Amino acid sequence: MNRAFTLHDVLVAGAALAAGIAAGLLLRAALRWLGRHADRTRWSGDDVIVDALRSVVPWATIAAGLAVATAALPLTETVGRNVNRTLTVLLILVVTFTAARVISGLVKAKSGVAGSATIFVNITRIAVLAIGFLVVLQTLGISIAPLLTALGVGGLAVALALQDTLANLFAGVHILASKTVQPGDYIRLSSGEEGYVVDINWRNTVVRQLSNNLVIIPNAQLAGTNMTNFTRPEQQLSIMVQVGVGYDSDLEHVERVTTEVVESVMTEITGGVPDHEPAIRFHTFGDSRISFTVILGVGEFSDQYRIKHEFIKRLHQRYRAEGIRIPSPARTVALHQSGEIAIPHQRGPSKPVP
Repeated sequence: MNRAFTLHDVLVAGAALAAGIAAGLLLRAALRWLGRHADRTRWSGDDVIVDALRSVVPWATIAAGLAVATAALPLTETVGRNVNRTLTVLLILVVTFTAARVISGLVKAKSGVAGSATIFVNITRIAVLAIGFLVVLQTLGISIAPLLTALGVGGLAVALALQDTLANLFAGVHILASKTVQPGDYIRLSSGEEGYVVDINWRNTVVRQLSNNLVIIPNAQLAGTNMTNFTRPEQQLSIMVQVGVGYDSDLEHVERVTTEVVESVMTEITGGVPDHEPAIRFHTFGDSRISFTVILGVGEFSDQYRIKHEFIKRLHQRYRAEGIRIPSPARTVALHQSGEIAIPHQRGPSKPVP
């Protein structure tokens, strides 16, 4: 120490520390008020930024108060330098963790569903934390050049040991970058798995089935298999329902009644597409019926079950009211006294005779 502590030194240091704490509390209150206004905006990124500032600003003001208090005290040059270095390292750590949270939050809040994939969030967070760690080492006077060299040599060994893990990592990045699959899409693999994509992380893609079971698929397997995406390029899709009526039916009447049922389902049932144009196509003279296809529009893949359910119920009820017959397969079997079985006339699909 260059000189002894005096009451004036203690008062000045205490005042500086108190000013830093008071400034931190005031700024935190101001940021809390700003955060309430940020909640009213449509962009969620400002919420992330304000929330992060509420964490870093008070610590920064307190660190500034401690730095001023340290400068006011009659400390030796070595002690003063160590205290300032410690405060700088603490401030860098706070800023690093806050920056990691802000950037990962902005990745989540950015436009497009790809932001909800944790693989991008985790990569961003790790990159920011690694940069902050290197800055801390540099601040402490530790040379980072040998460390980077060691990481380069060790990275090759790690890459050879973690080939499968890295393959899944890069496959996940490729899937998201190509935008073939995004969280929220409904997919079906050639192996039979299907469901909504919940998340794409550094190793797996998590798919939630309609039964709420989770299917875990390695990213490399997902990238290398045949897959149908029912959400892209458009979420709306068309489904087909097969119907048949008797040969004695008036097909113009059948088409008109069926069109009215389709229009009611599209406009009244959740999941239907109100502007969908009903499409009815007769295509086959069957054994007992004239078959045709009804094309319905649905908002997304899972809506098709509700739409089919309501359409079949309403169509059956309307056909009964209009006197339109839906024939069932029938057959005529003649049994002779000799024991031989003859089928002189058959309608509908053939069946083995017991």
